[in-house]
Amino acid sequence: MPGSIMPLPIMLEEEEDRKAYEKLEAPKTIVCRFGYLREIAELPYKGDAKPGCGSKLVIRTKRGIEMAEMLTTVCDNSGCSKSISRDQMLQYIENSGGKDYPYFNQGKVLRVATIEDLNEQSHLDESKTQKIIFARQTIREMDLPMKLVDVEQLLGGERIIFYYTSEDWVDFRELVRKLAAEYQTRIEMCQVNARNEARLVADYEKCGQHCCCKQFLKVLKPVSMRSAKVQKATLDPTKISGRCGRLMCCLRYEDKTYTELQKRLPKKQTPVETEDGIGVVIDTQILTQLVLIRLDDNPSNLQAYPLENIEILKKDQVQARKAELEQKAAEQRERAASAPATRERKPPRDAKPSTDDNNKEASADNQEQGSGEGGERKRRRRRRRKSGSGEGGDNQANTPNADSNDGQSNQPRAQVSDGDAGGDGAPKKKRRRRRRRKPRGEGGGNDGGASGNSGGGDAGGSGEG
Repeated sequence: MPGSIMPLPIMLEEEEDRKAYEKLEAPKTIVCRFGYLREIAELPYKGDAKPGCGSKLVIRTKRGIEMAEMLTTVCDNSGCSKSISRDQMLQYIENSGGKDYPYFNQGKVLRVATIEDLNEQSHLDESKTQKIIFARQTIREMDLPMKLVDVEQLLGGERIIFYYTSEDWVDFRELVRKLAAEYQTRIEMCQVNARNEARLVADYEKCGQHCCCKQFLKVLKPVSMRSAKVQKATLDPTKISGRCGRLMCCLRYEDKTYTELQKRLPKKQTPVETEDGIGVVIDTQILTQLVLIRLDDNPSNLQAYPLENIEILKKDQVQARKAELEQKAAEQRERAASAPATRERKPPRDAKPSTDDNNKEASADNQEQGSGEGGERKRRRRRRRKSGSGEGGDNQANTPNADSNDGQSNQPRAQVSDGDAGGDGAPKKKRRRRRRRKPRGEGGGNDGGASGNSGGGDAGGSGEG
């Protein structure tokens, strides 16, 4: 048998929300938004229903019966769990424009909108297009200097509101008569400016978001070109203008921050002191708090320094500060000039220490090389003298080669006496070849450097084959 069905967590949450909703009491006042200009009103409510944020309401205002949208409540234990206090709402109004904020408290909430109310409002909105076409055609026939923007119809049918823009004053009394005769109701003409026009008809801006004036911005204050210049924005009107053709309202959002940061930076041509010397301010960057400075010592070089690494100087302090820096530089140069005289001279890093034997041998070679002939000839003569001096073969075999250019400077070099040079020369080559094969120190027993296996004869003889 299948097991029992357990409720999902979502169903449990809905059950908890339902129990919490049943414990709430109906709100006494409701803050709602109504009209095409999205005005705000706090109206009393005496119904039993407990509406939530976003609920559609039927309200009565000074204009008549119309549809509204619930935003929040300002009483405790109300129908909406996200209610705020009255102090919070008043503080929000004060921060958003104060007296200019469109806030009303005249009227009341009649009921929560029903399906019939919603269908009736939808039917009125669909017929709005025909009213706009007829009104614009009448304006052209009467040749009035005005532009029709939008038409708003109230739910109760008490009046129809026509929004228009115009640069000059317009006498539309005849136009109102014709419109009233056509629709058999009260006609109201409302003139709006360019920003309110964007609030009525605009949808999205260049940033991809809803227009601020249509979404949340209630007080549309003028924006000056100074804000664009302070923020280093481009001055191209097509890039800094909104849907209304005026400067974008978002330029005012960061204007206060930019103004406070700009006050901390020095102005252009202000003398400042840096770690590299004294210079003059050329330009500044507000957000990064960097200062571009041209130093007096090197006018062609421009360097950027953080604001905390520079010191702003007054005009009467520049000369005194320059004199102090020059005096310090002179003292440093004097210390640098006197330091090598007392300091012990150190050998270069790449120099190799030499031993005593190498120094003696190098001095002897230098003395021999200074006799007036080339170093190569001197070395040859020295080798000849050593070979004919009558020394033993042992000394000749162990004599190091003094030629620094020879590739075998550290290996024993066989020496041959003058007697071996006679004859056909073959024994000489054989002896030299055998001498090279022997390791150092093994040829001391032979007389005159001759090999014991060479076939006889002493070192002084002619050497027979």
